Amino acid sequence: MKNLPKSYPFAIIIAVIAILPVGVLFSLASDDAAFFDTRNITVLMNTLALMGLTVAGAVMVGVPLALLTAYVSLPLKRLWLILFAAPLAMPSYLGAFTLYFSFGRGGEIESFTGLTTPSLEGLWGAGLVMTLYTYPFVMMTTRSALLSLDASQINAARTLGLSLAASIWRIVLPRVVNSIAAGALLAGLYALSDFGTPAIMGLDTFTRVIFVEYNAFGLSQAAMLSLQLMLIVVLILFIESQIRGAKERPGKHIQIHVHPVKSLGFAGLFSPVILLSLVLPLGIFVLWLAREGAEGFDITYAWNSAYASMMAAVVAVILAIPVAHAAIAGRVGRFFERITYFGFGVPGIVMGTALVYLGLQIPVLYQTLGLLVIAYVLRFLPLAVSTVRSTTENQDGGLVNAARVLGASPREAFLRITLPLTARGMIAGAALVFLEVMRELPATLMLGPTGFETLATYLWRVYEAGYFGRAAVPGLCLVFISGLGLILMLTGERKAEFSVNESQHS
Repeated sequence: MKNLPKSYPFAIIIAVIAILPVGVLFSLASDDAAFFDTRNITVLMNTLALMGLTVAGAVMVGVPLALLTAYVSLPLKRLWLILFAAPLAMPSYLGAFTLYFSFGRGGEIESFTGLTTPSLEGLWGAGLVMTLYTYPFVMMTTRSALLSLDASQINAARTLGLSLAASIWRIVLPRVVNSIAAGALLAGLYALSDFGTPAIMGLDTFTRVIFVEYNAFGLSQAAMLSLQLMLIVVLILFIESQIRGAKERPGKHIQIHVHPVKSLGFAGLFSPVILLSLVLPLGIFVLWLAREGAEGFDITYAWNSAYASMMAAVVAVILAIPVAHAAIAGRVGRFFERITYFGFGVPGIVMGTALVYLGLQIPVLYQTLGLLVIAYVLRFLPLAVSTVRSTTENQDGGLVNAARVLGASPREAFLRITLPLTARGMIAGAALVFLEVMRELPATLMLGPTGFETLATYLWRVYEAGYFGRAAVPGLCLVFISGLGLILMLTGERKAEFSVNESQHS
């Protein structure tokens, strides 16, 4: 034990805390809740159907867009990529909120244009919304794999008389099928964990029914439903862990030269996706803002969101440091790191159910900001751990060794060399946690202190009250903040693409 790294005890404690909510759910669900009844089966089928529709839709939209943005010489290619990836910058519940009130009789489209449109609700409405906001997962993972493929095989196939479409179908897509599956599983996990979209669309999935049970003081049944949902999530995470991306030596990049007009036509085929996922929601928010202004909105909602998010980001980074260093130190540390990742796969509604019960057992925590921050940290700690770890792994170990040779103690070497060099990863991890916490809805609804309103919860309150016009300001604020996260992601993607191109020219 004396030879173990000093970060191990801290990593063990954090890992135990990370899985504590699971134990709480088992304890709570063991009372009198029925594991399965007729309604549970209906909820299960609705949840699986929504996940299936989301995965199918995300693949049908995401794969063609990945091929288009990776291979076709589009005019203003970077702009098209930003537009097609932009739905990531909008929480799906915002899209569901605006689309629900836009379509159907009496909707905003009919009020503004006089055109009667079908309503969006139920399974098909939720499936459409989830597709619009999850296809970028498939697009980005598939595009990344496409950019790393060598063009020699497809060029040989074309030389032997195979058409371009057949070459892509028979040679390119089989080589990126793992990346497509990885993106599809991300879309499926998102559909399983999302609360706002099914709730707004009136579809009884696990997340919606859990929240209904919680509001009806049926904590035991809510916990049982949470455990059932977690079983599905764990199965999906296991499948995802078995998927490995294609490992090929990068070669000459494939580039399909198409006449600019024709290439724009290809991109235009997917313009309805951008229209529904981005243009229409933003337009509706602007319309509501012009019509009703900022009535009912209090700037303290934005401050509450920022304050809670900042607290969670700081705590997450502090806890991530020992976990990341333990993971680098050896196999045992990596095991404890993987345990902390479990919280990221737990839907917010499930985390909220577990911690509500924990708060009831520890009254000093119940309905406090501290308990809410704990939920945020448990949910999004892996974002901080991954960035801190990746930054630490890329450091030159010779600097620390030199400091030790010159007489610095391990603590001094850590504080003066390792910690400053890890600062960039810490800041990036804090930024990711901050952005995700700002968007988090169900955990905030369940655990927020009385009177503690955030942008997300205020938007939910106005939806429940039917004052949808008042959602404009919080909606636009959340879109802007989420857009910052998209910029960070695309910046990293651009750097990765640049490194691939450099390796091809070297």
